[in-house]
Amino acid sequence: MEHSLENAVGYHYGKFPPENLDYGRLVQPLVEATDALARYDQMLKNMHNSEILLAPLRNQEAVISSRMEGTVSTMDEILQYEADYSGESGEVGDVRSEVIETILYQRALKATQQAMSDGYGLSKSLIKSIHQRLLSLGRGAKKSPGQFKTEQNYLADKFKKNILFVPISPESLESGLDHLFEYIHNSTEPVLIKTGITHVEFEALHPFKDGNGRIGRMLITLMMWNCGLISAPHFYISGFLEENKDTYIDTMRSVSETGDWESWCVFFLKALEQQAIRNLEIAENIKTLYEEMKSKFSELLSSKWSVNALDFVFTNPVFRNNKFTNNSGIPSGTAARFTRILLDEGLIITKAEASGRRPALYSFEPLMQLVRV
Repeated sequence: MEHSLENAVGYHYGKFPPENLDYGRLVQPLVEATDALARYDQMLKNMHNSEILLAPLRNQEAVISSRMEGTVSTMDEILQYEADYSGESGEVGDVRSEVIETILYQRALKATQQAMSDGYGLSKSLIKSIHQRLLSLGRGAKKSPGQFKTEQNYLADKFKKNILFVPISPESLESGLDHLFEYIHNSTEPVLIKTGITHVEFEALHPFKDGNGRIGRMLITLMMWNCGLISAPHFYISGFLEENKDTYIDTMRSVSETGDWESWCVFFLKALEQQAIRNLEIAENIKTLYEEMKSKFSELLSSKWSVNALDFVFTNPVFRNNKFTNNSGIPSGTAARFTRILLDEGLIITKAEASGRRPALYSFEPLMQLVRV
């Protein structure tokens, strides 16, 4: 198919990093974003079991960030996959490739956070290893996992008719990346400004054949955490970016087209602020639901194991019955009785009946209704 280059914007050679940012425009959005992030982070620090809250947010991010690249899967599919194929094995079973790609996003993010906890810094080799994981199975496996591009790539509009942006050339890529990582490690800009500028520069370099958007969005969380702005690597921004996708892309293009880094920074800070407010709201709703359910489970199950059951369904809202009886730490006879009570009360519903050697699949609907995207 012929692509039109008529409206294409090319990479901004020699213009990174920006020399003089107009902080007059940035101070207010910077203060608002920092404040919203601090409130979100404080709430996470105060939670006794933050995994209960983070698992749904991580799943949402994986679903939405992948969806922005045209990979459509649902929260229910992701959680069913986890119920059937837990762990890091290469098992994929009979599952749609979109679901595999979304699961790989989650695993790549988790593994990178672990690597950074173990002392690996942000570097070219780290982003190559993220890429290797992200594209290890499914359609991505044919798109040079872990390798920087060797041919010029392009960003086209959604109908693939017009080329919108021509990233840096493969010949200039290595020096472009060196320049970017030098900026990440040495720039004295405020962390959020530096993170926003890093994100747009990474997307403009577009170093890989595929997966650049997803890795660029992971970098946002990793940088904020690495710089100590958030206490744990759990901040997910794709929801706002997906809803404002056209502005997101146009504002990034303007950086290369007219050198307008400030408008991009203002948009980015707004995205962080709005997403922090939304993440906090989801978190508060989950926390409220948890407290409500705590007394309900205690009353219905009248057992010393009721909190174990509660924590299990919050962390695994879609689950096979055998996983509940084996992994919740509850004696199996008691767990089987719990399942019957929760089904009778409508707190869990059957998504798939038991068949052959496969146990029944259940969904904890009160939580799923809060977190589906």
